Amino acid sequence: MDTKITLEALNRAYSSQKPKNKVIIHSDRWTQYISDIFRKKAKDLGFIQSFSTKGNPHDNAVIESFYAILKKEKVHHWKYWDYNDASLDIFQFIEGWYNRNRIHSSNNYMTPNKFEKKHYRYNRMFNYLCPDYWLRSNRKEKY
Repeated sequence: MDTKITLEALNRAYSSQKPKNKVIIHSDRWTQYISDIFRKKAKDLGFIQSFSTKGNPHDNAVIESFYAILKKEKVHHWKYWDYNDASLDIFQFIEGWYNRNRIHSSNNYMTPNKFEKKHYRYNRMFNYLCPDYWLRSNRKEKY
C-alpha cells in the first residue's frame, strides 16, 4: 500500500461522511500514514491522527482488533484474482456486514452504524445547546 491509495481512502471517507466534528484516525506507523502529504491532508480535513507507540499495539486496540477480525473472518478465507476483486469483497464485508451486524464491546455492545447514529444525534444536540463549547474549552488535544 502506498500513500496514493491511503489518500484516496481518506478523501472517500471524508466525501461520504462529511464530518462536522473532529474525527480521530487510528492507524499504525506505516510510512503511508506518517508521510508529510498524508498528515497534511488529514490535518486540512480536520482529522486527528492517533498512532500506537512503537512496539505497543494496545494503544490502538480497537483498530488492531478490526484488522484481526478482517483477516480471520474474511481475507484468509479467499483467494482474490486482483486488487479490484479484493477491494470489492472487503468493501462488501465492511459495509454490508461488519458495520451493520457485528457488535463491539468498545461501542457498548452496539454495531458501528448504531453507535455512530447515536453519537451523531448526541453531538447534534450538544452542539445546538452549546455551540461554542470547543472554542471556550482549554483542552489540549494529543496528536
